[in-house]
Amino acid sequence: MKFAAAFAVAMLGMVSAEKIRLHHNPLTIGDYIAQKESLVRRAHRMVSGENVPVKDYMNTQYFVNISLGSNNQEFTVVPDTGSSNLWVYSHNCSSVACLTHAKYNSKQSTTYVADGEAFDITYGSGSVQGFVSKDVCKFTSDISAMMSFGEIQKVQGSTFLVSQMDGIIGLAYDSISVDSLPTFIESANITDKSFAFYLHNNPEASYMTIPGIDEELGLTKIATHNVIEKTYWNVNFVKMSGPNGDIDVTGYKAAIDSGTSLIMGPNTLLQPLLAGITVEQDCSNLATLPNITFTFDQTDYVLTPNDYVLKETLAGQTQCIMGIMGADLPADFKYFIVGDVFMRPYPTKFSRNDNTVTFYKA
Repeated sequence: MKFAAAFAVAMLGMVSAEKIRLHHNPLTIGDYIAQKESLVRRAHRMVSGENVPVKDYMNTQYFVNISLGSNNQEFTVVPDTGSSNLWVYSHNCSSVACLTHAKYNSKQSTTYVADGEAFDITYGSGSVQGFVSKDVCKFTSDISAMMSFGEIQKVQGSTFLVSQMDGIIGLAYDSISVDSLPTFIESANITDKSFAFYLHNNPEASYMTIPGIDEELGLTKIATHNVIEKTYWNVNFVKMSGPNGDIDVTGYKAAIDSGTSLIMGPNTLLQPLLAGITVEQDCSNLATLPNITFTFDQTDYVLTPNDYVLKETLAGQTQCIMGIMGADLPADFKYFIVGDVFMRPYPTKFSRNDNTVTFYKA
């Protein structure tokens, strides 16, 4: 019996990679501009010494379904490598946003464990407040974690009302977790603590896997990079290159962020890179635009115009916008936020086993 129990536990930790569909949220040009403004707020907050970065998830493109509790209460959440907490709306939340979203009811779950510690996060366009609860969180029927999360009672900010998200599941490091709560990846019942994203121009084909990568794709690995700061998934950023030459970014970290659509960094470095590169809103000049290269460690990653120019079709009209944006950031903010624009051409594996980020050829 002891052997059988040990074997069962071992097999539980050896779950093969499962595909988890990502739901796509179409964005407007205004949404992308709002992401840029959010980065400015985040930078100022971090430089002033605040531990928790500010993000605006109302402008996020990709969502995933998870469940909480013994009765599998389902929620649509942002799978975010740029934050570390899980939170969802509570059944006793009376804010207007809660009335139009899925809510967690602890009374319906036999696996619920009370905690009660205060849980409070301020975002660029509002805030969520509540308390910590503990219950089983499932990505799939096989992959789960008994974990502490924020049960939100009060929401401030009208943008929460219009967003389709019921919450967030943070996939970054515990060091930036509110209340120092363990992350899902750290707590999950898998020995291989890694996951991967496959983001496509066809949003219906976008998905993530956990644990590991999708072996059936036969992807070619480009390079594996060590995480140099365990807050975000930060890798060593060396330079950017384009028609205006090389831009040295030594000392900057590239935060690989599934919760942000764009690539964003300081104007002081991006303006000389992008000078003379103009994206026509009607998409008429895509064929004449140059490639842009980002170098992490010693590996070059080329982005073509079809990679870094975003095409959004709303009400039957397609518009183009540059997916690499600069902002006026504090000099002490030594990060580039590298989001979905980069991760689409380069499927990305995040590994807590050895604290690395690996990019593959799409």
